[in-house]
Amino acid sequence: MTENKPAGYKIPESVLVVIHTADLQVLLIERADRPGFWQSVTGSIDVLGEPFIEAAARELFEETGIVADGERIVLRDWQLSNIYTIYPEWRHRYAPGVVENTEHIFSVEVPRDTPITLSPREHIDHAWLPYLEAADKCFSSSNAEAILLLPRHLE
Repeated sequence: MTENKPAGYKIPESVLVVIHTADLQVLLIERADRPGFWQSVTGSIDVLGEPFIEAAARELFEETGIVADGERIVLRDWQLSNIYTIYPEWRHRYAPGVVENTEHIFSVEVPRDTPITLSPREHIDHAWLPYLEAADKCFSSSNAEAILLLPRHLE
């Protein structure tokens, strides 16, 4: 157990990383525990106080194999967060009584030929889609909204 995290529970602070190409193709990954549920990279912080940019870089690597090196592959912090209600089927992952999560939004532009290495325990497939199609395919409304905001965050 870490000092700031009850054993076995997730911290209700997370990151969302929208992965895209210069021409607004967006990478979506399909959840292993919920086939048909497509999303961007997401994940909770590991300990209270973990910098969100570090959590975003960690989750990006764990879920896709992409390394944000700060030079060729650069995470962009949108300075935007969403508070959403945790789906009932996932509340058991959080301490009793926790029903909301705060999600911090990031994006990263990558070349279209970037190799994707999925974490098989988390995701079973990936697809590159034009950003409007990607937004439509997301099961999470906050993820879809972030994808729809993507063009504004590239200006």
